[in-house]
Amino acid sequence: MVHVLVKHKVKKKEKWKSVFDEHSDFRKTGGEKGARLFRQVDKPNDIVIIIEWDTIENAKKFYESDDLKKVMKDAGVMMKPYIYFLEEVETV
Repeated sequence: MVHVLVKHKVKKKEKWKSVFDEHSDFRKTGGEKGARLFRQVDKPNDIVIIIEWDTIENAKKFYESDDLKKVMKDAGVMMKPYIYFLEEVETV
């Protein structure tokens, strides 16, 4: 399983979350297996997401899609997100 860590700065957390939820079918169809959402304690509009994907190919296809760029704009993402493709090495 592949994990992707994404860090966004958004205008309004509630608006972003609404769009994120509306987009869930597209992510799941593309291979998403689940997600965990976090926000920075002292900056609630700084969002961190860890998403599990079935394959690295599906994850990269999703994050390179024009649809995602449009959705992020609609959600109020304020700058280019940081995106990290991760594979688990070890659980300790």
